[in-house]
Amino acid sequence: MPNSKILIAYFSRKGNNYVNGRIINLPIGNTEIVAKKIHELTGGDIFEIKTVKQYPEDYYETTEVAKEEKRQNARPELANKLDDISSYDVIFLGYPNWWGTMPMAVFTFLESYDFAGRTIAPFCTHEGSGMGSSEHDIKKLCPNAKVLPGIAIRGSNVHRADKDIADWLKRLDLIP
Repeated sequence: MPNSKILIAYFSRKGNNYVNGRIINLPIGNTEIVAKKIHELTGGDIFEIKTVKQYPEDYYETTEVAKEEKRQNARPELANKLDDISSYDVIFLGYPNWWGTMPMAVFTFLESYDFAGRTIAPFCTHEGSGMGSSEHDIKKLCPNAKVLPGIAIRGSNVHRADKDIADWLKRLDLIP
């Protein structure tokens, strides 16, 4: 899909995160690192999905908030919006796997725009749970979009994922 107008939209969480079986402080969230690598390869516009209410600094507190949001099927209010999504052909959608799917803020993002006729390429960071049900959930939320097979990258491997990301983009015919 050369010459497509590309958007890289992602939700990421820096600070205390679970990596390789322990909690460490990340200055940049894993999903943001992957988003920037995709940006380097595609030149697309970058948009960070942010919530009005910040998640707790503590990793375990955040997991409890995320679990409760999922249980309630919550739609956290977003702090920022795109002016117009209709000018984009391809949307890379990035997020960490929270409780088997995307954070509920990503559900809010997907329900805020009309993705009809757009191509969505999901990418996910995780520490062992892969894509979970997120690809299915995206297809359900965006039934008139083309959802491509996503890539799941272990958070502890994001700094070494350049080849995996480039190979994924080539397989999807999104870069030459």
